[in-house]
Amino acid sequence: MTLLAVTPLAVLLAIAGGAWGFAADRIGARWPAHEDGHVRKIDWRTLVAIAFGAGALGVAAVKLDTPGPLLLFGAYFVALVLLLATDLDQRLLPDVITLPAIPIALVVDLLSLNPFVHPGDLPITIIVAIVVPAILGIISIPFGAGAIGVGDLKLLVSVGLLAGPFGLIAATIDGALLAGVVVVVLLVARRITLKTYIPFGPFLILGAAWTILYVR
Repeated sequence: MTLLAVTPLAVLLAIAGGAWGFAADRIGARWPAHEDGHVRKIDWRTLVAIAFGAGALGVAAVKLDTPGPLLLFGAYFVALVLLLATDLDQRLLPDVITLPAIPIALVVDLLSLNPFVHPGDLPITIIVAIVVPAILGIISIPFGAGAIGVGDLKLLVSVGLLAGPFGLIAATIDGALLAGVVVVVLLVARRITLKTYIPFGPFLILGAAWTILYVR
């Protein structure tokens, strides 16, 4: 996004997205409630949620410059911001968000409201949106529980339905590459060990947003 591409709407949505990122971080720190009642204070995760919210919605206003796609993916990004904030704090992608996103995305495709999925591509889109998460789930089995979360797989189904087959594959690869880079950096900096659990959901979310806004 260049300076000349910035519009008043993009600035407004970036501000709103940042505000929502902060709110989502505070929601994620409380919901679902921790067993010990602890509520995390503002920290680096708050900044990540704010930056993602501002970036996703601000860039969406520039890249998706027609009302329909902007409304559709703007709403999806709002959900992704909350998912990212919740997973960073709780290591959880709540079903109450990931599951409804699937039939909603399917309806959007069936009504031909998605600019990334043409009617003739709908069958392959549905197949890939189901098969790719299923394959990833099967591949993760030998690595033990937690290698990839069930919530991550549910998230990928809606990503596939909205971003299309190519978008789903690109988002998964981008998320995996980003996760690899971050893990290596943290290992070198001795902030984590090989036994430290790193939630994959935030990386998938960032990969999905990147794919929708830049790759598609």
